[in-house]
Amino acid sequence: MKHRVTSVLAVTAVVSLLAGCGSSGTDGTDTDTVTLVTHDSFAASKKVLNEFTERTGYEVRVLRGGDAGSAVNQAVLNKDNPQGDVFFGVDNTLLSRALDGDLFVPYAAKGLSNVPKQLRADAERNRVTPVDTGEICVNYDRDYFAERKLEPPRTFEDLAKPRYRDLLVTENAATSSPGLGFLLGTVREYGADGWRDYWKKLKANGVEVVDGWEQAYNDRFSGSAAGKGKGDRPLVVSYASSPPVEVLGKKERPEQAPTGVIEDTCFRQTEYAGLLSGAANEKGGKALLDFLLSKTFQEDLPLQMFVSPARSDVDLPELFTRYGATVEDPLTMAPERIAENRERWVDEWTSLVLR
Repeated sequence: MKHRVTSVLAVTAVVSLLAGCGSSGTDGTDTDTVTLVTHDSFAASKKVLNEFTERTGYEVRVLRGGDAGSAVNQAVLNKDNPQGDVFFGVDNTLLSRALDGDLFVPYAAKGLSNVPKQLRADAERNRVTPVDTGEICVNYDRDYFAERKLEPPRTFEDLAKPRYRDLLVTENAATSSPGLGFLLGTVREYGADGWRDYWKKLKANGVEVVDGWEQAYNDRFSGSAAGKGKGDRPLVVSYASSPPVEVLGKKERPEQAPTGVIEDTCFRQTEYAGLLSGAANEKGGKALLDFLLSKTFQEDLPLQMFVSPARSDVDLPELFTRYGATVEDPLTMAPERIAENRERWVDEWTSLVLR
């Protein structure tokens, strides 16, 4: 799960995942490693990354840069001196910012023919490779509502009702991709003229705003096992695929996940990866992009980052399909409309909600 322009130090922390084998190039470039710049929620199993190293000889290094919004902003700021070879984690809500900033160079990754055409946002130039999809939705803590004999909210409008006052936490739309996705969902629901009035209602109803997904879900949400129930907000902006996280590792599978999804609030997100312009190890970067779209990595995605693979020929694990919500008709928005209005909407949202 994914998702502060100020977080420079977080990007510079290098996590070495594997000890690979290889040789240094004659030009002094380190060809033993390929560096992936990404958000804090990137995850892959050691077995899968070992397979990449065995295939290519490259060690994978990961530079984590906070929430996805922060990581994208930082990559754009550093485009003339990229901190890695491949960037993973730019989604459809922020894609135009990366493409307009010439962050990536074209490369058609192997396996693209197995990705549905509607996910290939830059098909003519292939500057980005679709890696996964998911729905940004409000999640709720079942026990909280059951114990109080309170029916969980079912719609955007419900969230603004007095009975749910001080219960919702969301991420900052200016710094977080799920926060931005939730904002775009409200624009799609209420229109360009109505979303501001809706957010005025949410603010009056005590919505809490935090920097990113990790803080919202693990610190503030009462239904997070990782947070050990220390949060006091039973409603959180997260993902339709978040509930399986709360079941993973349990010896006995419950009838249903302890958290639920308000499906009427779901907004479709697609995440992309791209070869960074000026990458020190372009060959290794291309190999890594191929691997991110391989069946090996795509099959690993659902129970590592709890998102759906971009490839259409990958089977999903039973735990993922049983406990995650299948959203038949998520809210969507044309990339062109997002690109044209995003900065203005975020500025207006910031003035309205945070000031």
